[in-house]
Amino acid sequence: MKFGKRLSVLGATLFFGASLLASPVPQSGQQPAPDNTKNNQGDASKDATTADQQKMNPADRNTTKQIRKSIMQDQSLSTYGHNIKIITQDGKVTLKGPVRTADDKANIVAKAVAVAGADNVTDQLQIAPKQ
Repeated sequence: MKFGKRLSVLGATLFFGASLLASPVPQSGQQPAPDNTKNNQGDASKDATTADQQKMNPADRNTTKQIRKSIMQDQSLSTYGHNIKIITQDGKVTLKGPVRTADDKANIVAKAVAVAGADNVTDQLQIAPKQ
């Protein structure tokens, strides 16, 4: 009978421990959820170029792919720089999004110009404020 009682106590202990792990722990100093509403308001105008306007023809997709590949291979760029939007429509490239520095911005624009040509690149990159 002693073995059965030990097993019962062990089971209850495991159940209690698991329930403690599953309960949420309140944390003080939590950061508020990011809010990009102000940043995205510019995309609301009817003339704004947005990512969903990327053309699906092979030439435009290839242009975007080449620019993205060049950007991703450059480890000197910030994470922001690696995550910019590249939108190609009929050979015209629009670069959008925040970057960390003026050097990141110039570097990304140069990569796009090397692929698409200077007359085909519109720079809408913004330098993000320091955090």
